[in-house]
Amino acid sequence: MPSFDSSRGRFKLADRHIAVFAHLLDKETPPAELYHSLGELQQIGLVGPEGELSPLLRELLTALARPLMVIQAEVTGQLGALTHGLVVGQDSVFSHDAWPGEEESEYVPIEPQTLVWEMARKVKLRRVELDDSEIAGVSEITTTMGALDEVFTALADEADDEEAVRTAALNALTGASDLAEPQRSALVELALSLDSTWRITIAWQGKQQNQAVRSIAVWDCGHHGYWVRTQPQEPIQEGQVGPDSTLTVARSSAGEIWDNLADLLPDKEDFADQSS
Repeated sequence: MPSFDSSRGRFKLADRHIAVFAHLLDKETPPAELYHSLGELQQIGLVGPEGELSPLLRELLTALARPLMVIQAEVTGQLGALTHGLVVGQDSVFSHDAWPGEEESEYVPIEPQTLVWEMARKVKLRRVELDDSEIAGVSEITTTMGALDEVFTALADEADDEEAVRTAALNALTGASDLAEPQRSALVELALSLDSTWRITIAWQGKQQNQAVRSIAVWDCGHHGYWVRTQPQEPIQEGQVGPDSTLTVARSSAGEIWDNLADLLPDKEDFADQSS
């Protein structure tokens, strides 16, 4: 069920509610499959009986309809994948966060100066107290996507005995690649300690009206720190990656990743000329 908090200008909305708004903005009647969603929005007063949009929605819908920049954070953890994001409009910026098991995301207005902080918050970027004893001396690992899949399959198939899990993963990796020590054991340790994987993608209208995209993909390996996936290189197109594709992950730090997030943001000259 959608809801809103007028005192803070925040909303809880599902994609189907956003779809209703899109039809109403275009002076269209939402299709039958969205009637229930329309009714929910009318019930809480965000849409009037004749399809009128509440003035409370003005800033949010303006940003969604004519975004200068869209930021998406795809985060995969123990409970599956979640997609968070930010929509940067001409006059306002909205951050939206998903929650496991819930359909709606919360849309909250933020200050443009906090964009990097918001991106970092969405992926739980933090300073990590490292324990390098198990992967000492390894700063980069290169193998294939297929070999990594074999490791994850072995981890999922084994019982809770940590040593049995580790042995199974090492055996799977040995059979799937020619990765040597200490990188072979290091990759298994990273997989065992993986808290989440995430990717942040920023898209905007660039020069010559072409869509410009920048992206970064990171493994959050808990006490083993952060590892940036440098291969396959972001942004990845659908169908571009297969089992034989090269996988490279390189050790990084929270400070370096913060700088990388800031570097993803376009400068003013990167945007298309808005006057044309």
